[in-house]
Amino acid sequence: MPRADPGVFTFHLVELPAATTTRLLLRPPDPRTVDGLRYAECLALMRLGAPVISPNRLQLRRLAMFARWDSEAAIDAFLEAGGRRFAGGWHVRMEYLRRWSQVAAIPGLPARAGEWDEDEPVVAITLARMRLPEVPRFLHWGRPVERLVRDDPGATLAGAAIRPPNTISTFSVWRSVRAMTDMVHGHSDLPDPARHLAAMEERRRRDFHHEFATYRLRPLAEHGTWEGRSGIIPSA
Repeated sequence: MPRADPGVFTFHLVELPAATTTRLLLRPPDPRTVDGLRYAECLALMRLGAPVISPNRLQLRRLAMFARWDSEAAIDAFLEAGGRRFAGGWHVRMEYLRRWSQVAAIPGLPARAGEWDEDEPVVAITLARMRLPEVPRFLHWGRPVERLVRDDPGATLAGAAIRPPNTISTFSVWRSVRAMTDMVHGHSDLPDPARHLAAMEERRRRDFHHEFATYRLRPLAEHGTWEGRSGIIPSA
């Protein structure tokens, strides 16, 4: 049987009025009404490492969207029509490479698709549905990892986002696959480099989530600016 086409993925960052962001958190773009859209998840940005009780933990004027499409033509059509509000922000178009675990909203992806070079840039995205009683444990183990990723010189962009009550995502752009995997395996030059390993071991001991998946994606092209920055995706 032929392997299903993974499609094209995008990750968007945009500043919008809080009322618009709130509507999109409740009603993201719908594959039933947007041609070529397979999945979309809208989340409010958080700042990595911010205090738990802080305006930076839920930034209702700053929106992230993770989406899966049939083609780049479908993305263009969306941005030119009903999705014009996203055209004023930044987004990266990506090719799917690998996943660890899975969530029901993104079915049909093989565990691995294709090959990659250790020196090429890469995007890492996690998506999780939290067990609400486990949130205190998750924050205790997760915030040190947030700071580790935020401070790693191998990452050109790193952030997190939330859709209440229990959906959490992290996203990061890396100069190379090697830089990302060095962080994951505790080989960073930063203090306490094993923070990520420790958090993963704690998750295996008692899971924080109902569902959890990590995606590795190859950046194809970026569009727009974010916080005055362009060229966020490093040259291969």
